[in-house]
Amino acid sequence: LIVPFLLFLVGTEAVINLKYGINEEMKPGSVIGNVTKDALKQGFQIAPQPPYLRVISNSEPRWVELSPAGILTTQMKIDRDVVCRQNPKCVISLEVMSNSMEICVIKVEIEDLNDNAPRFPTNHIDIEISENASPGTRFPLEGASDPDSGIFGVQSYSITPNELFGLEIKTRGDGSKIAELVVQKSLDRETQSHYTYEISAEDGGDPPKIGAVQLNIKVIDSNDNNPVFDEAVYTVNVMENSPINTIVIDLNATDPDEGTNGEIVYSFHSYVTEKTRDAFKIDPRTGIITVNGVLDYETAQIYEIDVQAKDLGPNSIPAHCKVTVNVMDTNDNPPVISLLSLNTEMVEVSENAQRGYVIALVRVSDKDSGANGKVQCRLQGNVPFRLQEYESFSTILVDGRLDREQKDTYNLTIQAEDSGMPPLRATKSLVVKVTDENDNPPHFLKPHYQEMVMENNLPGSCLLAVSAEDPDLGMNGTVSYSIVPGEIKHMDVNTYVSINPSGRIYSMRSFDHEYTRTFDFKVLARDNGNPSLSSNATVRIVVLDVNDNTPVMTNPPLVNGTAEVSIPRNAGVGFMVTQVKADDYDEGENGRLTYTISEGDRAFFEIDQVNGEVRSTRMFGENAKSTYEITVVARDHGKPSLSASAYIVVYLSPDLNAQETIGPVNLSLIFIIALGSIAAILFVTMIFVAVKCKRDNKEIRTYNCRCVAGQLTSHCCSSSAR
Repeated sequence: LIVPFLLFLVGTEAVINLKYGINEEMKPGSVIGNVTKDALKQGFQIAPQPPYLRVISNSEPRWVELSPAGILTTQMKIDRDVVCRQNPKCVISLEVMSNSMEICVIKVEIEDLNDNAPRFPTNHIDIEISENASPGTRFPLEGASDPDSGIFGVQSYSITPNELFGLEIKTRGDGSKIAELVVQKSLDRETQSHYTYEISAEDGGDPPKIGAVQLNIKVIDSNDNNPVFDEAVYTVNVMENSPINTIVIDLNATDPDEGTNGEIVYSFHSYVTEKTRDAFKIDPRTGIITVNGVLDYETAQIYEIDVQAKDLGPNSIPAHCKVTVNVMDTNDNPPVISLLSLNTEMVEVSENAQRGYVIALVRVSDKDSGANGKVQCRLQGNVPFRLQEYESFSTILVDGRLDREQKDTYNLTIQAEDSGMPPLRATKSLVVKVTDENDNPPHFLKPHYQEMVMENNLPGSCLLAVSAEDPDLGMNGTVSYSIVPGEIKHMDVNTYVSINPSGRIYSMRSFDHEYTRTFDFKVLARDNGNPSLSSNATVRIVVLDVNDNTPVMTNPPLVNGTAEVSIPRNAGVGFMVTQVKADDYDEGENGRLTYTISEGDRAFFEIDQVNGEVRSTRMFGENAKSTYEITVVARDHGKPSLSASAYIVVYLSPDLNAQETIGPVNLSLIFIIALGSIAAILFVTMIFVAVKCKRDNKEIRTYNCRCVAGQLTSHCCSSSAR
């Protein structure tokens, strides 16, 4: 019969107790209880699939086992009398742990059955009694043994009904019962010298079991006086660490007879156990009992020695006494620390473990008793763990924040100290390895990156590399990179740049400073944890100017590179012939222009290098030729320098009375100048529109000219050639 007990919580939700009761002699494979089901009722955290629980301690692995599904069964037929002998309680203990490090303590109490009958060590007992033994004289008898415990052990003795002898039952210090034969009437050897009876021992079962032995009594001739002890029972104490030959007690029996009739010999009774004889000895002449072997309180706390004193006269009646020796405990056993973890040298705990999470079980034992066996445990050092003690074991719990990136290993030292005088100590070391969790996002070395890139770069060239660090381990710390989706100039950012997993950023097109001077985009760094963590950084690309634009003449209006202007023949020195202007879309020195006259009638004209004003340097006179030619060059300051030129033909018109000062106005000249100005404005406007269209088409051509699989289109090739 399996008797389930009430389940209850102890101290904390991390530890629960389950109790079961079974009878001995159960068949192998008998189910004791469903630990998984019972633990779940108490809120115990069970793994989602077998094995639900892990056995970390089993006091009797031969007798019971826990299946992967959490069913507790017997492994073989359990004989309580072998496991626990006559102990009043027989309990098998198991400690199991879930994946979440919660602990379940299982107690299985084995109930005793009356499956053994009392048994005497021999099939007959022989006693000699002097015929002058007075009524009331007692003779201890060798008792019966019964491996059953409690009430199922030997409870009473009886003797075949008779008028001469009776039995008196006595209880020993260990709870066992013995019988003493009591003479009830005077004996007469001449009438009858031998008696035979049957002694029966009965246990307390229902029905009781009985064992019997034959008692043979021989009546011998009298010896006037018998030895007598001062006391019937002696009680002494002796320390467990007493050396050999330490005196335990000096027994004294007296006999008033003289000679051999008064000479007393001491001895242990025949049924004193070998264990007792190994521990003590008695001097047959003096009656002094001394230590004969090693006394160990943890093995035996009490010895009961039956001693008889017998004189050397004929037909002596021995005297008996009982010596109870109490072994006193000394603090001779240091505490023993046992780690009940799967790995007793190292345990692992996640850095995300919360306070109260159990990382290991500790069992501390001390064989001593009382204060000598009372042990206190503690963890040494300032560590984020604490020790919590229970009745039969202790747990090591997380008691602070763990961060593997700050500290990944702790060396814990458990110290156990008993309360003896002086106290004894023991230590046990345990390495706690903090395992990694993905609790750190990648961190860029800089929140902002900026790179200068010359325009007209080759598509596919590496611009820069970004880097992010992740202190986590393994996949949790493995970082990959990507471009955050976005637009640049209304175009997908991926048409401008790309990034490989290692963080190197490449151009996807040739940049044009005149079209895009700077652009920003974001780079995402993501680890490979589950779930993954990420962060981003901003990258700015600054496109630097290259002298890739040739100056374009915008004034005076050119036709096939030639402009014609007219000046009065009588124009004086310093007369402004025309103003040459050119545009250059480059910046800085690349776009700063200088004007010079390179060829032609340079002796008659000069030009301002900055503003391009062409002025006369002399008077022409009546004999001057009618046309003059000069070539004006506009040159930028880039490296290499680019230039544009204009061929200007200067016509000398008839004397129009042109003066630097204000004079009478010729209406025809004003009309001509007005018409020319309007034409010039229209021409400049057309030139500006043409240049603007040319600039816009250049960016489009650059983008379309990217290499495809290493080849250029014919248009790209021609553009590249240009």
